[in-house]
Amino acid sequence: MSQQRQEIRRQAGTVEPNPVRLDTGKAEQIVEALNADLAATYVLYHQLRKHHWNVAGAQYRSLHLFLGEAAEDAEENADEIAERVQALGGVPVSGPAALERHSPVPFEGEDVYDVRTSLGHDLDAYGDIIESVSSHIELAESLGDHATGEILREQLVGIEEYAHEIDHFLEEDSLTLW
Repeated sequence: MSQQRQEIRRQAGTVEPNPVRLDTGKAEQIVEALNADLAATYVLYHQLRKHHWNVAGAQYRSLHLFLGEAAEDAEENADEIAERVQALGGVPVSGPAALERHSPVPFEGEDVYDVRTSLGHDLDAYGDIIESVSSHIELAESLGDHATGEILREQLVGIEEYAHEIDHFLEEDSLTLW
């Protein structure tokens, strides 16, 4: 790191008055919820990327493409959530330790699993995120932040679609059962 003087502009974990004029106390609650969703989405992103890199088997090509697309969408969702956190006067959670600490989705780890196990882990992660995002839509709207509710609602549709697709991949007549 440079020896030049470094000035912290906004400290992690703080919420300042915001340009959308949402009460700071309400914004704090929403930022905390959004940071959990942001962390969970990044955990999912890294897991999907790992599975994209390591997928093998008869359905390699379709799964490789699907997992790559799913990871890209997760990354876009994370970016949108982080931008909203910033707009609400908060600091988006970042860094591996902070992501792990804030995420309701556990890290899968570095091991490589068979395709069915990997997709099962992905489906579990999507399920956890669906539950979290759904509750945070209600929280945001109950606090008068309808824009955050709308952002999360739009993301939820896509998240549920990916979970549904993974569920199809895991049907008994797909992916070889050993």
